[in-house]
Amino acid sequence: MVKIIGIDPGLSDTGIGIITGEGLRVKEYSYGTVSTSKHTPLPGRLAKIYSKLYAILNEEKPQQMVVEEVFSLNQYPKSGIVLGKVTGVILLAGHQCGVPVAEVSVRAAKQILTGNGNADKSQLEKAVRGKLKLQKPIRPDHASDALGLALIGLYRFKEGI
Repeated sequence: MVKIIGIDPGLSDTGIGIITGEGLRVKEYSYGTVSTSKHTPLPGRLAKIYSKLYAILNEEKPQQMVVEEVFSLNQYPKSGIVLGKVTGVILLAGHQCGVPVAEVSVRAAKQILTGNGNADKSQLEKAVRGKLKLQKPIRPDHASDALGLALIGLYRFKEGI
């Protein structure tokens, strides 16, 4: 049995999904988000994401962390910079807790989980829900994405992602 944590970085909501299992078999899972207020200055928001994730990593002791790779849309370049800062504190927390970290692009995650690298958010959520045999939608979306990343880590654990 291995425990994998998936992280979907976001400044307002960072999704976290934890899966314990082996191969294609999921034994247990949990998910949630670390949310920050837009009224808090950026350094405080980054500190909250870092400290919450650091605590979760120390408590859960996963064998692998899978993080969504930073991307930027041409029309919103500033968002990509902020996302890079969030990802930076996530990678730091993983490193300081001694958890091996792998990054997976959004397109690769969609391809692996749905068979379509251009799948939309709802298709991705349905694929993750189906693999976990859940009837109700996984909310919020960031948590669903994080569970998807954890599934990828589980499926590919022995391959080194």
